[in-house]
Amino acid sequence: MNELTLEAGRADKQYWRDLWRYRELFYFLAWRDLLVRYKQTVVGVAWSLIRPLLTMIVLTVIFGKIAGMAAASDIPYALIVFCGMLPWQFFATGLSECGGSLISNSNLISKIYFPRLVVPASSVITSFVDFLISAFFLAVLMVWYRFLPSGNIVFLPLFIGLAFLASFGAGLWIAALMVKYRDFRFIVPFAVQFGLYVSPVGFLSTKVPEEWRLLYSLNPMVGVIDGFRWCLLGAPNTIYWPGLMLSLLMVGFLLVTGIWYFRKTEKGFADVI
Repeated sequence: MNELTLEAGRADKQYWRDLWRYRELFYFLAWRDLLVRYKQTVVGVAWSLIRPLLTMIVLTVIFGKIAGMAAASDIPYALIVFCGMLPWQFFATGLSECGGSLISNSNLISKIYFPRLVVPASSVITSFVDFLISAFFLAVLMVWYRFLPSGNIVFLPLFIGLAFLASFGAGLWIAALMVKYRDFRFIVPFAVQFGLYVSPVGFLSTKVPEEWRLLYSLNPMVGVIDGFRWCLLGAPNTIYWPGLMLSLLMVGFLLVTGIWYFRKTEKGFADVI
């Protein structure tokens, strides 16, 4: 005969074990989001290429041609911009998808129990697939320009992981706040668009005055974007090591506090949503 044990706080103690038990739900949500994203679209997965491609063209014209920054580099400026676009697009898409994941799955959350952390985590995986598609186009672009990647490419998975953690940590904050404050669905697109221009996507962070570079690195994506260019292009002086350390700390801060706040407010999601 099986015994049912009721123990105060038992759900909290079993939470991280439950994440593993509900891994199939994680796979299902990620696969469903992938199918829904491109369902009934004319060009399908090509949208993952069109967005960064058009943004690259605009930023290349603005910063490379009009601002004249292309003349200061031996590396094709389109590659410089796209190597910045790649991690930024991953971060921005992951942040947006993760932030709205609880609202879009409100029916599921209000009916059954499962670790709610599964929902935002699965949405970031969807963004990672977009990242892989865009990365393929970068490889094509490098072949077009006959540019061989740097030997530093072996460190690229580390910076991909940082971009993943940054989008997940920030996304957890947005997801938890959006349940209670729906205004964030309007704030997030504006913040993402603003962040595109204040992050070193269309330009090298070496253009930032030396006395401001450490402060500038409070933006966690500065170190990630610089790292991508260092890995793929071998661009000299792109990594400002004190700034990279600060970016690492900021990513860790976002992740730890994001999980903390998400877990703190998680119990009330089903009542509020």
